[in-house]
Amino acid sequence: MRHKIIAVFFCIAATIAGSLPALGDGAPAAEQPLALEEFIRQVCRADTKFEEILMEKFRLQYLRSARLPAGDLTLAVKAQYDFFLSEERSDPETKLSLEKLFPFSGTAIALSYANTPASSTGSRSEFEALISQPIAENAFGKNTRILDKLVGTEIDVARFQIIEAYEDYLAALVSVYLSWSAAHETLHIAQTSYAQNRKLQDNIDARRRRNIALPIDVHKVRLTVIAKQEALLVARQEFERLSVLVNTALRAGSAAPRIPVRPAAYQEADIVFAEQCRRFREQSRTVAVLRLLEKQRALELEKAADELLPSINFLFGYREEGDERRFANRETRLFAGISLQWPFPGQQERAAHEIAGVSRRKITLSNQNTLLSLETNLKNLYAEILRERELLTIAEEKIELAQAVLAHEAENYSFGKVTLNDYIQAANVLDENRLSKVSRVLKSNTLVLEWLRLTDQLVSERVIE
Repeated sequence: MRHKIIAVFFCIAATIAGSLPALGDGAPAAEQPLALEEFIRQVCRADTKFEEILMEKFRLQYLRSARLPAGDLTLAVKAQYDFFLSEERSDPETKLSLEKLFPFSGTAIALSYANTPASSTGSRSEFEALISQPIAENAFGKNTRILDKLVGTEIDVARFQIIEAYEDYLAALVSVYLSWSAAHETLHIAQTSYAQNRKLQDNIDARRRRNIALPIDVHKVRLTVIAKQEALLVARQEFERLSVLVNTALRAGSAAPRIPVRPAAYQEADIVFAEQCRRFREQSRTVAVLRLLEKQRALELEKAADELLPSINFLFGYREEGDERRFANRETRLFAGISLQWPFPGQQERAAHEIAGVSRRKITLSNQNTLLSLETNLKNLYAEILRERELLTIAEEKIELAQAVLAHEAENYSFGKVTLNDYIQAANVLDENRLSKVSRVLKSNTLVLEWLRLTDQLVSERVIE
């Protein structure tokens, strides 16, 4: 019965009961079946490639602190000796300052104390408390808040990219497993065909000894057996090659050999094209990333516009001065003012603003083109999935007919009604159709796997967590 595709691929990877026949007579008893779900679990635990991908998540934890203005409390200390050569004396000079920035309001507070030797008065002491507040560029922390949103967007995009990388690698591994399973079934077909032709050769040899079979029939059967042996060697080599890839992903080393369990029939997955395309446009991770990239360019434009403004700071402070360290003859004052810094004509800032505007327009067009390309790919992929399903149905019908033909040809050959060529040809047609079905199943499964990957249904962030 057709079933719905669900968001997590592991649930789709349910396996049918039972495994394929063993690799043939004499297959080692130590071989252990390995289903797709268990393969995925073991790979996720053992393959360091997954760990390498997920390590990027730890870097993201520190990205905001690295990119935003630091709100640290900064202490500066300076101590030195001044030597007055005309008076033949030396006095220490001390300067202390303590600064604190509040990034999201833009407010900076600074406290400073200085004791400076002087030749006429001995030394002068000065204490100052200063509050600085930007009111144009980065007015009340606006630029910092924009930067915070910008960094947050970059983090969200990076998280999605981690999932994408995880998903792409997982899809590659699942594809290897599907090919491994198909190679195992191909090997079983090759073994079966070889064994059947060996029996035919034994039968022909026995008939030849009784002068019933012609020498040319013996040569034809032996030539067929050699061809089947060659196909068996090729099939075994391909299965062993894919087994190495599977064991490498499992980090299995010299563990007991494994054999695949035939995966569930993904070609029967219920793909409702219109519904899933609508869900893709509204909820998919790919579309979310495109929207975030567009938001990122908009924030960059807003940030560049803010940087066009002059740097104007409102200043308010308290200052105290006096002689010696105890502030003798003390003078105190409050002050308020404005500091202004405005480059003319602001060439770099204006260029950055124009570039940000172009980038925003470009990303909008790029997103539209990307969505159009993705939807076109999905349409073509859906059509290919439907076509493979039809071809698979045809392949199954051809196998049934080929089996019936072979049964009739075997009976007719036993009664001498058909030649050996007819029987061999019927057997070869059955083998070709069985191998064709294996190829069709692999192609159909691979297409559905690609559909899940493109529509962001193969892996979710919850699965990674």
